[in-house]
Amino acid sequence: MTNEAIVLSVVVPCYNEEDGVMECHERLTKVLKTLHEPYEILYGDDGSKDRTAELLRSIHESDPNVVVLRLSRNFGHQPAVSAGLSESRGSAVVIIDADLQDPPELIPEMIAIWRSGYQVVYGVRYSRSGESGFKVWSAKLFYRVINQLSDVEIPLDTGDFRLIDRCVVEAFQRMPERHRLLRGMASWIGFSQFGLRYSRDKRFAGETKYPLAKMLSLAVDGIVSFSTVPLRFVTFLGFCSAVIAFSGIVYSIIVRLFTHSWVRGWAMSFIGMLFMSGVQMLCLGILGEYIGRIYTESKQRPLFLLREVLRAGTTKRVEEYSTRDR
Repeated sequence: MTNEAIVLSVVVPCYNEEDGVMECHERLTKVLKTLHEPYEILYGDDGSKDRTAELLRSIHESDPNVVVLRLSRNFGHQPAVSAGLSESRGSAVVIIDADLQDPPELIPEMIAIWRSGYQVVYGVRYSRSGESGFKVWSAKLFYRVINQLSDVEIPLDTGDFRLIDRCVVEAFQRMPERHRLLRGMASWIGFSQFGLRYSRDKRFAGETKYPLAKMLSLAVDGIVSFSTVPLRFVTFLGFCSAVIAFSGIVYSIIVRLFTHSWVRGWAMSFIGMLFMSGVQMLCLGILGEYIGRIYTESKQRPLFLLREVLRAGTTKRVEEYSTRDR
């Protein structure tokens, strides 16, 4: 099968998905065979600690359309997706998680929309089954906050479940940043985009790979990567602090020159000191987030490292596979 012959690539990042990866492959294969088009499924094993790698190997051995990418360790969901994009060969690429919350049965509809002329078809969740009220509320809050702060509008209630054209994949490959929010990057890239509404299912098996800590980290990445508003906020706080400090100086001079109660005003001084200390720590924290990203980018480390690539007709291991700096 030549590179040009492959119409569709499906990228599936996996981390500890031993309970659901076989069902995921069965449903994906069933859907893709109905298309009657050449396809490939790229499973990215993101350093799983269970039997995921073993199961993916067996899937690869029984299905020549399957490519297995084994990362050298757990790099995270976004780098695992990026690894799949870098190895994909299709004219269109679908990104979907292995937990089956995003239904593979929507892929034919995505392809039909793509064939009508759209370069990006992204899923819009109008309902989320099997998720706590806090998870639903926090997700809605995240998208609304980041859109208020960001220079790029990210569609509300979307995830990484989407179909992207080959030209969009190539645009991703030219964006080397390490702290990634792919849904934000897709919005920044532009091209013709279409939102496909769907109801998100509950996880087929296992536990969520995005607990609160990772959700907060992703939120910080999204805000810092696509907005300079926090830096402007630091400037605004600095201006307010300067006004308050100047007012305190004027007040102190007046008390000293025109009254005999020099101890008066200690409350204002005390409150002002606490306020200034808080503002300084907040500003240092915001600046630290941006400086930390400058430091990470300046090291120019690869976004991910591949231990092994299993593709029909070839098997590349770490000692012979050149890592991708993408």
